[in-house]
Amino acid sequence: MARKPPSKRRIEPRFSSKTDGDIRLSKSDRVGAAPKSRKTASKAASKPASKSKSPAPKQRRRKTPRKSFWLWRLIAWLFKPTRRLMYWGVVFALWGGIVAVGIIGFYAAQLPSADNWAIPERPPNMRIVADDRTLVSNRGLTGGKALRLEDMSPYIPQAVIAIEDRRFHAHFGFDPIGFSRAMVRNIWQKRLREGGSTLTQQLAKNLFLTPDRTMGRKVQELILAFWLEAKYSKAEILELYLNRVYFGAGATGVDAAARRYFGKSAKDVTIAEAALLAGLLKAPSKYSPSRNPKLAQDRAQTVLAAMQREGFVKPGRIDLSSIKPGENARHFRSGPEHFVSDMIVKRVRKLVGTIKQDIVVETTLSPYMMTAAQETIGAALAKHGKKRRVGQAAMVAMAPDGAIRALIGGRDYSKSQFNRVSEAKRQPGSAFKTFVWLSAMERGLSPRSVFNDAPIKIGRWRPENYDQKFRGPVTLTQAFAESVNTVSAQLTVEAGPRNVAKLAKRLGIQSKLTSNASLALGTSEVSLLELTGAYTPFANGGLRADPYLVKRITTSKGKVLYERPAPLPIEVIDSQSLGAMNAMLRGVVENGTGKAAHLKGHIAGGKTGTSQEFRDALFVGHTAYLVAGVWFGNDNNRPTKKVTGGSLPAEVWKDFMVAALRDLPRRELPGQPAYLANLPIEIPRPTPRPGSARALDQRAASLRSRVNEVLSNRAPKSILDLIPGN
Repeated sequence: MARKPPSKRRIEPRFSSKTDGDIRLSKSDRVGAAPKSRKTASKAASKPASKSKSPAPKQRRRKTPRKSFWLWRLIAWLFKPTRRLMYWGVVFALWGGIVAVGIIGFYAAQLPSADNWAIPERPPNMRIVADDRTLVSNRGLTGGKALRLEDMSPYIPQAVIAIEDRRFHAHFGFDPIGFSRAMVRNIWQKRLREGGSTLTQQLAKNLFLTPDRTMGRKVQELILAFWLEAKYSKAEILELYLNRVYFGAGATGVDAAARRYFGKSAKDVTIAEAALLAGLLKAPSKYSPSRNPKLAQDRAQTVLAAMQREGFVKPGRIDLSSIKPGENARHFRSGPEHFVSDMIVKRVRKLVGTIKQDIVVETTLSPYMMTAAQETIGAALAKHGKKRRVGQAAMVAMAPDGAIRALIGGRDYSKSQFNRVSEAKRQPGSAFKTFVWLSAMERGLSPRSVFNDAPIKIGRWRPENYDQKFRGPVTLTQAFAESVNTVSAQLTVEAGPRNVAKLAKRLGIQSKLTSNASLALGTSEVSLLELTGAYTPFANGGLRADPYLVKRITTSKGKVLYERPAPLPIEVIDSQSLGAMNAMLRGVVENGTGKAAHLKGHIAGGKTGTSQEFRDALFVGHTAYLVAGVWFGNDNNRPTKKVTGGSLPAEVWKDFMVAALRDLPRRELPGQPAYLANLPIEIPRPTPRPGSARALDQRAASLRSRVNEVLSNRAPKSILDLIPGN
């Protein structure tokens, strides 16, 4: 039988389960694997090959509960950015510190050497006092004197700390809490409203730095604040601050502010007043009680709340309505004492030079007379100013020796600081005729000398009388009492305008006088101060007396820097002429144009003056105790509504004198009684006719007889007998 051929099907090799072991590399067979221990190796060699079976199932890991899983994931998620923030925070802090040190070093290098740092000297203060030593005003950059902390009202530092720096006693010049709070508020409000500066930083700024709001200035402020804290105690820093900080209205320091707003010393300030002062520090102009009384009151309430919160005052409502700082502040700015103070400051600099320390200036001012003058001027303007078209007034009163007792330079100092007593030059009008008549008395004429009041022509000038009337022959007494212009012009021509001008300067007029015939009517401009001063010889017996305000200047410790020497007596009016002039000046007040100034119980003399078109109205008069001049008009030289020297000025002069001479006995004017006892009878003089100043009047003979008839050929019992109608 034949054999079968082999099958063509390919047989693939396979490894059955009976194959000895697994030919795959185990972990121990790999390169670098740790060698098996002998024990393990022997066990493996002796172990018979296992039978083929299915592989063992894998061991399952124990699953983490779902809640714990998500908790851990959350924690990991939270801490991952925190770690980053911490890391970058440290990095930025290090670099920020390096930059900050660099900036501080840069701006610190621009400051002077610390060895030269010192508290700058406080600007000197000028304390101006009246004749009774009461305060008139303070002048200087501070406006008040420095006070020790114990000399202030305790409520002032408490109020300032409560509202400005409540952690003042805890920080070292910089308050990071307060600064951070201020920055947050600025960011929240999207503008720079708070600076977060401590009292020490504010003091550093006030003492050493400019008010520029720059980063460099702020850094320097902080450096200086640290220096102040290291060098001075908290009490010293607070004292310095309160004496140097600005409270508005020109007041630097608490003493000046207390006097400015309340008219009292800082030691007498109440809780409510201290709260108002502390409230001003944030913005002196905005919270000024004179400008914004409602805002000032609201701010003071905020300060009081802060004081209660800090425990300085007990909780409860403190009434702020009882204080009226607005009135005090307005009076301070508008008070007439500032006209005087301005004059004194200029005078003191001439007397003692540059002021380098606190000084006290003793003046001749009378507080009582200052008040009387202010009230009479103010009342007249309030009552008649509008309807008589008068906007301004001025007044000066002085003793017969020239000591100024009262001076009102204008209606309201806060609106205009121009002094209309000393600086304004105005036409005196007929008030200048006193010097014209005095020149006539010195030439041998007398009050009974007769002149003709008739139309005259001097060159191209034709003087006219105020009432447009001519009286014919009149005595000099009558012509003076009724302020006859034609007679004044004749007297000036006869004496010579230059001689009249010299006489006026001899009595105290300092302004330039035009030497022409119109000088007789007061056309040359003079100040009210010099005009009034030129009338003092009629009150003191004929001696020149220049006006003055300063009696003595001392340091705050009492060292005398200046004392006015006793003036040498210089006679400028002889006794005969003095008696004649006082008799005629008295006639003006009792029966002439100045009747509105007549005083009951006192003898007075004076002269009215009205310039062209009623632009200026004056009255200058005197008693044996006092000389005073009053002016009404407008700064723009606008005509008034027919205001004459015999109306408002004379009325104000009388009202002031009634108050000023209260309780003083009646006293005669110098030289008058002796003169009246020996008054001779005068023969009338020939009068120039129109067209020629020197031609004789053809009616001279008839005038002589008429005057003799008037005089009745007898000596008068009184100078008033010479005036028609008496």
